[in-house]
Amino acid sequence: MQLLDGEETVALASVWRVDESAMGSGTALILWHAGRVRVIGADPGLSSWLSGRFVRHFPEAEGLDWSQVEVRTEEVEIELDIETGLVARAGDIEVRIAEPIGQREVSVDDFALDGVPHHLSLRRAPCRQAMITVGGRLLAGEPRVDESGERPQSTAFLAVDEVWSR
Repeated sequence: MQLLDGEETVALASVWRVDESAMGSGTALILWHAGRVRVIGADPGLSSWLSGRFVRHFPEAEGLDWSQVEVRTEEVEIELDIETGLVARAGDIEVRIAEPIGQREVSVDDFALDGVPHHLSLRRAPCRQAMITVGGRLLAGEPRVDESGERPQSTAFLAVDEVWSR
């Protein structure tokens, strides 16, 4: 999810439930806010790998300062239903995404991560609502939602059945 205030990114959150990867399995939450990155997961190797290999290279992260990274070893609880939304909690951080606007299969043959093309396939559901709280404080910003076209778009979305390969 990317929360914006006008054109400015206020926060970027990426929540992961990994069933199988080169770094094992587990859950992670990566949060960029106010020039600081929090990388959270029970397995710091997995969560750091997700942050450095994937999230920091997503188009939404382009131009964001990724130099101040804090890695925390904590459980990440995830409740995800592609029909209704997501709630993820890690320590004092809570991420909520709700009100899906349909869903569709997506397949990209050349999704570049740090200049390396990857194949990506997933089922994606753009959502109308998204919020992040840190220490009980709601962060500013909101997702950008466009329902005008044939395929609704949002900077807050759910992804399931996600597979990356090179």
